[in-house]
Amino acid sequence: MSKRPLIECVPNFSEGRNIEVIDQITGEIEKVEGVKLLDVDPGKATNRTVVTFVGEPEAVVEAAFLAIKKASELIDMSKHKGEHPRMGATDVCPMIPVRDISMKETAEYAAALGKRVGEELKIPVYLYENAATTPERRNLATVRSGEYEGLADKLKDPKWKPDFGPAEFNAGAGATAISARDFLIAYNVNLNTTSVRRANSVAFDVREKGRVKREGDPIKGKILRNANGDPLREPGKCKGVKAIGWYIEEYGIAQISMNITDTKVTPLHEAFEACRESASNRGLRVTGSELVGLVPKKVMIDAGKFYLTQQKRSRGIPELEIIHIAAKSMGLDEMYPFDPEKKIIEYQLEKPEPGPLVSKNLREFAFETASESVAPGGGSVAAYVGALGASLATMVANLSSHKRGWDDRWEYFSDWAEKGQQLTEELLELVDRDTEAFNTIISAIRMPKSTDEEKEERRKAIDAATKLAIEVPFKTMELSLGVFDIAEAMIKEGNPTSVTDAGVGVLCARAAALAAHMNVLVNCADLDDESYVSDITSRAEKIKDIAIAREVELTTMVLQGLK
Repeated sequence: MSKRPLIECVPNFSEGRNIEVIDQITGEIEKVEGVKLLDVDPGKATNRTVVTFVGEPEAVVEAAFLAIKKASELIDMSKHKGEHPRMGATDVCPMIPVRDISMKETAEYAAALGKRVGEELKIPVYLYENAATTPERRNLATVRSGEYEGLADKLKDPKWKPDFGPAEFNAGAGATAISARDFLIAYNVNLNTTSVRRANSVAFDVREKGRVKREGDPIKGKILRNANGDPLREPGKCKGVKAIGWYIEEYGIAQISMNITDTKVTPLHEAFEACRESASNRGLRVTGSELVGLVPKKVMIDAGKFYLTQQKRSRGIPELEIIHIAAKSMGLDEMYPFDPEKKIIEYQLEKPEPGPLVSKNLREFAFETASESVAPGGGSVAAYVGALGASLATMVANLSSHKRGWDDRWEYFSDWAEKGQQLTEELLELVDRDTEAFNTIISAIRMPKSTDEEKEERRKAIDAATKLAIEVPFKTMELSLGVFDIAEAMIKEGNPTSVTDAGVGVLCARAAALAAHMNVLVNCADLDDESYVSDITSRAEKIKDIAIAREVELTTMVLQGLK
């Protein structure tokens, strides 16, 4: 498969109140082919809008340039007021590698954008983080120090000559910081107070750089310094987290505003829990939180599983339910509804939609199977029966995890339920893939065959399609074996009142394996590649024999337990 590099771009514009202005800026992005606008998140109190879009590198650079140009025309920084630190109409414009592109390459595109903005728009541009030209400019807070109000004097300092553009104060547009960086989560935690000072106290407890050390009184005491004269600091709890406290008039509350720069070091839920602990210690209460922009799916899944573990509840539940638990646990819907399809980056980019067969209800699927169409056929039904077997085994694991008096073993059953949920999802995917494989064969057969060249292309296409039609049911066979493992654990140790459900799951797994075996054989009959056929039929025969033997063993175990 050829590579298709993707970059995400998250420009922050210093306008969060005038929707007409925001729409004109985002309109410039949307008109660029090869770019998809993912999210527009305006904030009235911060007077700032965070925009997220993604696309191929050259298209992203073009869209970013047009948006920065439009912002410089519509936003007058000399009149701007807002809670968030800022120094330009387009305050920051970070680029994030998403797929098939390195950070180094992304930094080169960031520099190319900066050069164009500086030369064509006459806006001072500073490169930061992975695009920084000097170590001193890696940190955005350092680059933005003094903000817009101090920019005129800053530009006179030779140490702060812009990387691109004139070292002259642009009163209307200010300056812009452009970077290449890892994915950053902009996240605000809500407090039941209006005090900025108290919110800052929580922020200092949480953020990596913590607070300055003072002699005696922690607020008024003399700042302690090292031999070089730099302030000594008491580190905060969360590495890779920047945080400040502020008051949001729109909501009537104070917030801790955070940038989480490395979720591998500090996951989202850990940052939330650190704020909750600090707030509680200071007589405050966290009431909820909000995500600014988008978040990777894994971050929400990790959070959901953390809170399920805290509750001693099974983690082997569908993905969207896990995300729902995460959102509720962190109060992400306090200010407005949390919509996974709008806030999770993977769902915005390439959300996997259920196939046409899996999307049908039970009656529709049965009637579609019964129709005069040759697909769906035995292969799709085999995969679906296997999914039902996995679902039944998973159900017993979840029931066992929640059984009263079994609290000390909940995690054992939760682990099995997670495996079962994964198997269910993979087998359901094969329901449509089997029918797609059959349709691929039909398409190959219908290819033109007038010339020798066309005949050869058609033959190759039929062979490739036939192998796909073999490999899909073979995958069903392999996955069905996993159902036996879960069912066996549940028959032996699961909730005894549900042992027959596990037994039915065993029968489904056997039916799926044997039915899929038939589909492997029938498609192998049409393939001339003897070596391939010999290998895969031999492996399929072994799986079939294992499935038959395990079904006999496990159903016998179930029936004996009923006597």
